Amino acid sequence: MAESLDVDRLEREVKSVYRDVADAPDEEFHFEMGRALAERLGYSPGDLDRIPDEAIDSFAGVGYHFDLAALEAGNDVLDLGSGSGMDAFVAALHVGDDGSVTGLDMTDEQLANARQLRDETGMETVSFEQGYIEELPFEDEMFDVVITNGVINLSAAKDRVFEEINRVLRPNGRVALSDITSERRLPEGIKSDADLWAACIGGAEQVDDYTTMVETAGFELTAVRENDEYEFISEQAQGACQTYGVRSISLGARKR
Repeated sequence: MAESLDVDRLEREVKSVYRDVADAPDEEFHFEMGRALAERLGYSPGDLDRIPDEAIDSFAGVGYHFDLAALEAGNDVLDLGSGSGMDAFVAALHVGDDGSVTGLDMTDEQLANARQLRDETGMETVSFEQGYIEELPFEDEMFDVVITNGVINLSAAKDRVFEEINRVLRPNGRVALSDITSERRLPEGIKSDADLWAACIGGAEQVDDYTTMVETAGFELTAVRENDEYEFISEQAQGACQTYGVRSISLGARKR
């Protein structure tokens, strides 16, 4: 973590951005949202047709990783930073009535939207809990698979996040994620800027450092790939992409 990063301010900035995502998904953000993005990243139109449109409208993911998750009927799945619930609802389609999906988010507005959509659609195998990804409010070895999309880069304690993911996974459990990384290590001036963290830039870990954290937490990597279909849309974010190689990856790993 950058020594001079104001973590409390970072939390406020991130909550503010994703409160706006929940309440006003039609507004302009530094990132793209919605169904067109989801389909371009690789989500099945058939799956999207079966989940609430409102969840898709607020989708702000950075990649596709359900093929890496290899979800099976009966799996118990945890979705970190679940937002308005799109990935959680898609996961529920794959694990069936014998499985379960738990979404975790720290933003009241996102949780309220997700719970309302869950209730309206009667997807009883899906639940949404409030909490932080650095300190998961779950017992050890509760889940078969952990998924997360564009969220871990927002944490100032990524090593702790991966340790917590390992803790709550059962033996041989899987993690599948998409996230923002960089080819070059970012300078301290960027890494200590809470605004740039909230914009998914300041927290972009150098990709080799990122994969090392995953392995150090007790995982064996099974796949790492770039998501060329994902692009930032603000000038600030595009500049970081060009200067530091900030980009989206998807990653799969198994608990050792």
